[in-house]
Amino acid sequence: MTTYNPGPRIAQVGGISLSTPDLEKSLGFFRDLLGMEVVFQTEEVAYLRGYMELGHHSLVLRRSEEAIVDSYSLRVQRPEDVELFYHQLQAQDIDVIELPAGQERGRGEAIRFLWPGAGHPLELFYHLDKPEAPEEIRSKLPSNSSKRRGLGVRRIDHLNLQCAPGDMNQAEGWLRENLGFKRREFIRIPENNLVVASWMSVTPQVHDIALVANPFEKSAQLHHVAFNLENFSDLLTAADVLKDHDVQFDIGPGKHGIGQALYLYVRDPGSGHRVELYAGGYLVFDPDWEAIEWTPATVRDGLTWFGDPLEMGPDNSMAPTTNSAPLRPRVVQPV
Repeated sequence: MTTYNPGPRIAQVGGISLSTPDLEKSLGFFRDLLGMEVVFQTEEVAYLRGYMELGHHSLVLRRSEEAIVDSYSLRVQRPEDVELFYHQLQAQDIDVIELPAGQERGRGEAIRFLWPGAGHPLELFYHLDKPEAPEEIRSKLPSNSSKRRGLGVRRIDHLNLQCAPGDMNQAEGWLRENLGFKRREFIRIPENNLVVASWMSVTPQVHDIALVANPFEKSAQLHHVAFNLENFSDLLTAADVLKDHDVQFDIGPGKHGIGQALYLYVRDPGSGHRVELYAGGYLVFDPDWEAIEWTPATVRDGLTWFGDPLEMGPDNSMAPTTNSAPLRPRVVQPV
């Protein structure tokens, strides 16, 4: 029998690195309220993970004067896939930077490039340390890295990114054709065949990455990073607790029709980055899944099935976004 090699593939969203002007406030939000574990910390940077994440981290917080996104990380399926993707990208004349092991603590060698059409700095890696949590918070369950604390963030869930409307078809198509993301649901304008939003995944989730047209013609924008909670009750409890701590709400709670998860959109008090708390949702197991198409005329139920309504467009609390770093960001020494 002939051996089949599928080529390099993406396994999952690996994490996000956020710059914050107030690291202490951001830690108070992610660590103390959301319950994420600080795996390693200095005066300038902190590495965090949810209680069901065995890897070193899924969130990096870096002290900075400006609140931007330093990187979006994707983990590949096999160690050799980092090098294979490097050559694949070079063959397309895409500028690629090699990052040494330890450039992010606990992470192996990686490559960095800008997503063609969208402009976001993507980093691909395979190796990630799996440190044990300190004994006082270590879980008795081997599938958990630590005991559940705070509001019980389990793991990073997905990234919602934006680019200029005129680049949407190119950027969305490139991610599917080159990194193997599958379109699960999408919004298309029939008159000009423009995709204005696409929910894509490499896992059974409805989306690991969503790409949406930015109403202000901006590219390389973060709309939000989502973290997963166990159930609907947990999300409603989170809304109650966060409201009592004066955390800014944008929209929610409510339920998406697209993906069928409960949502709550809030802001990190230290940086202003938008964070979605996300619970529930359906999974896709069908190998012949046909992407569900919405149009501007039908998508209202897709955005909000019930609850606090989520609107698209420039004139609402969900419009502001965060800039991303360029290909060659400020030099950060490994710690």
